[in-house]
Amino acid sequence: MKSALSDFVWEKKGIYGILHVVILLMSLFLVISISIDTFKGIPFYTQTSYMKVQLWICIWFLFDFVLEFFLAQHKWRYLRSHFIFLLVAIPYQNIIAYYGWTFSPEITYMLRFIPLLRGGYALAIVVGWLTHNRASSLFVSYLTMLLATVYFSSLAFFVLEHKVNSLVVGYGDALWWAFMDVTTVGSNIIAVTVTGRVLSVVLAALGMMMFPIFTVYVTNLIQRSNDQKNKYYQQQTTQQEPVVPQR
Repeated sequence: MKSALSDFVWEKKGIYGILHVVILLMSLFLVISISIDTFKGIPFYTQTSYMKVQLWICIWFLFDFVLEFFLAQHKWRYLRSHFIFLLVAIPYQNIIAYYGWTFSPEITYMLRFIPLLRGGYALAIVVGWLTHNRASSLFVSYLTMLLATVYFSSLAFFVLEHKVNSLVVGYGDALWWAFMDVTTVGSNIIAVTVTGRVLSVVLAALGMMMFPIFTVYVTNLIQRSNDQKNKYYQQQTTQQEPVVPQR
């Protein structure tokens, strides 16, 4: 892991690697702090310190995006491939608080979970960069994003449902619901809120997308194994061929 990380930072991406590692660490800090506050029942979005930390993290994200955009050779291609990152890097909560805009409680809560999406997106990108094989990178990145989505959805589901849904007593119930939905098996816990129902559909869709990606990954492994076997047999055949003496 150390060699892979050093290769990622110094050889593959250079200064970009350092910027993205800092992004990953900041994202993980946000995810951990929001998770702890959620488990303790503390509304993290009402804390002034959380809003300040989030603002500075978003500023760093935007700085990274602008820097890479101006240094990119193909700017429109970079903008298309990093458009999602730009969307999650905008400090929506701070902008809304500054102008005093008001939305419905559910929309406001989903906007406040954008830092979690930001952390999951950055985590999937970095994990993908640490892998060399293209199929493996796709599989690992999607698996990481899938697990992150399951975790973040369970957090949102717990906060939204535990007061109005009698079947959601603790966070374990929300986590069980998320895993059962993503496996398309279904859970005995039925969402009551609109956001919970939308998350049920999203998790089921992500779960169904996992099967073709897993198939591509396994097929790639089998092909690589067969290529290595064929190469080994060819080497053995070449070594066993008798050498004809020259006259």
